[in-house]
Amino acid sequence: MSTIQSKHILAVCTGNICRSPMAEYLLRHHLRDQPAWTVSSAGIYAGDGQPASQAAVQVLAELGIDAQPHRSRQLTKSMLDEARYVLVMTDGHREDIVAQWPDLRERVYLITGFSLDQRETGIADPIGQSENYYRKTRDQIDSAIADFLVHLTEQGELSTS
Repeated sequence: MSTIQSKHILAVCTGNICRSPMAEYLLRHHLRDQPAWTVSSAGIYAGDGQPASQAAVQVLAELGIDAQPHRSRQLTKSMLDEARYVLVMTDGHREDIVAQWPDLRERVYLITGFSLDQRETGIADPIGQSENYYRKTRDQIDSAIADFLVHLTEQGELSTS
């Protein structure tokens, strides 16, 4: 088992072109005043080098977030080893990662699992859906991130200065 040196968050979905890039760029936006934290994303079945879907880029741009630089990456063990938190979009993603790397179980979390109000089943894949569906997905991810940031605050992992 590796020792985690950095405060790194890895967002993971299937292809790393819709949900995990949205989570990555939303997290970067929310953590912009927390320089100790870094964020990246990857996909369990991603092809390397693909841009984020145009709809994902568009709905992030509506919030002033530029995701144009994103390029997809295939998930690797070294990426997982570097992450303090691995935030997955579905229980299936968590199961896939833990089946292959059981020692990482304690660091892999369903992104919606930090909500006190309800435990959602995850974030559905918006690929092929309308821009409005992408907006709904973005807002679900953003809400889940807000709950995650409360968790980090409660754990004393975010600086208050």
